[in-house]
Amino acid sequence: MAQILLTTLNARYMHTAFGLRYLYANLGDLKSKTRIIEFTIHERPIDIAEKLLQNQPQIIGFSIYIWNVKETTQTIALIREIAPDVTVIVGGPEVSHPPDLPSVCDLVNYVVTGPGEITLPHLCAQILRGKKTTGKVLHGEIVSLDQLEMPYQFYTDEDIRNRLIYVEASRGCPFKCEFCLSSLDKTAKPFELEKFLKEMDKLYQRGARNFKFIDRTFNLKIDNSIRILEFFLDRMSDDLYLHFEVVPDNLPDRLKETIRKFPPNSLQFEIGIQTFDQQIQSRISRRQNNEKTCENLKWLKENTSVHIHADLIFGLPGDSLENFASSFDQLITLHPQEIQVGILKRLRGAPINRHIKDYQLRFNPEAPYNLLSSHEIDFMTMQRMNRFARFWDMIANSGRFLNTVPVILGDDPFFRFLRLSDILYEKAGSTWKIALKRLFGMLFEIMTENLCIPVTDARRVLDKDYRRSGQKGQPMFIKPLLKSVPGKGAANKRQQKHYQ
Repeated sequence: MAQILLTTLNARYMHTAFGLRYLYANLGDLKSKTRIIEFTIHERPIDIAEKLLQNQPQIIGFSIYIWNVKETTQTIALIREIAPDVTVIVGGPEVSHPPDLPSVCDLVNYVVTGPGEITLPHLCAQILRGKKTTGKVLHGEIVSLDQLEMPYQFYTDEDIRNRLIYVEASRGCPFKCEFCLSSLDKTAKPFELEKFLKEMDKLYQRGARNFKFIDRTFNLKIDNSIRILEFFLDRMSDDLYLHFEVVPDNLPDRLKETIRKFPPNSLQFEIGIQTFDQQIQSRISRRQNNEKTCENLKWLKENTSVHIHADLIFGLPGDSLENFASSFDQLITLHPQEIQVGILKRLRGAPINRHIKDYQLRFNPEAPYNLLSSHEIDFMTMQRMNRFARFWDMIANSGRFLNTVPVILGDDPFFRFLRLSDILYEKAGSTWKIALKRLFGMLFEIMTENLCIPVTDARRVLDKDYRRSGQKGQPMFIKPLLKSVPGKGAANKRQQKHYQ
């Protein structure tokens, strides 16, 4: 049993709630009365409510994000009906920007906006003492980072064995990109480096090998970046994997030399490109040296083993299908391993909302508040792009079609893949639950019948990828080849046996 429960609904089991652990670490004497319980959005709200209430808590604190607000609202509504005496507190980005608050805030006792490490313990202590707090919305107190207790000891052994370990060497962001909530920060502030590295060493000694840094600008302060990278180089092992979000136009030579030392399959960079259009960059207050960005991406690809995950956003103010195609095609020439095609979302509190009227931005009223249309993009085009993004993940980002994708893209990457996406949707009737063997067959048909790719070329690349996929049995695209081989000679038998 616990008097206080801290909980959230993660997108997947492998994710861990880093924010809850920070709150728990800073509860002081209340830690002994508190328990962290995590769920996923795939669990039924009524089951979540049951498991929470089994602890007979007095206080339940929910951390709410854009990806879990719907399911969390349903869960809290059930708790209010079943146990109205339980005090419910919510915090997190989705509820931190009054008066722009979601309906879940109407159901709860308190809303804590912004950082909660200092404010939440004070609030819980007052509630447990039976004292009333003035006001429902409390603004989180901001303190210097050296006043916070670090949370890393509160990752469990199960977390370390089976889940992502989130860490942060700095907090905040100095940039003002209007689509991002970090644009509201005044600057980025680093944690005391040696203290942070001691915590990383403790995690490493406990067996942690998958570290995901949530810093918005890992390579902002180069001395710290190099020190952190060298720390992990000294502990390099076959199973160590690091993820960083980096500023694409800030890779000085001494940082490059350190990055170059990392072996394959150990380092991933998430690089936000978003758009190469300079007018849109200026419109959304994004500072990015496009020439330097392209130069650095090319260098990373040619000189390191870094896995590059590059982000683009479709639907920024003034964007159009043709304009996005230009950024996409330019990024394709730089050959990142993954391109995340994101759709613009209306984050509560983000400055991008100032453009809604001028660019006729219409967003889904339900989470994740994705763009439905704009002055330049109609609803049907948005639907096409949603499918494009899904099929791009399924085909290009999955890594299953390394040989096939370049042939599909040809010399007009965006519009050729858009055509493939349109036809694939017509054939499949869905963007989900497409069996891999069926997908191979449909790709062969579209490539040869609609994209004018010679049968021999399509079959050759699909054959290579099919063999890599581990699929058993004979794929649809090989049947014409088998029929064309005369007789029942040894070569024909060997080929057929290969696909059994």
